Amino acid sequence: MAGKKKERCPVEEAVKILGGKWVFLIVRDLSDGKQRFSDLQRSLGISPRVLSTRLDELEKAGVLNRQCFAEVPPRVEYTLTAKGRALVPVIEEMRAFGRRLI
Repeated sequence: MAGKKKERCPVEEAVKILGGKWVFLIVRDLSDGKQRFSDLQRSLGISPRVLSTRLDELEKAGVLNRQCFAEVPPRVEYTLTAKGRALVPVIEEMRAFGRRLI
């Protein structure tokens, strides 16, 4: 059918945001409350460049908020938005599934 618009798949839309490496672990860490960049990097053990890229992607997707403080040295804190907090039950289910595997 020419001209018919393809219906968007909700799973595909979620994977566009959540399919990146480290995304679920970032959300996991932020589910406990605000975190600084250095805290996330230390917890995850990933490079600053990769972490920065993932945080930017999640901010653009509306999953987290980034708050900058005009201090020396500069301080940046990240928190989950309502959209990000909606992922916490998914993280909990993944945790339960993982426990059954080990």
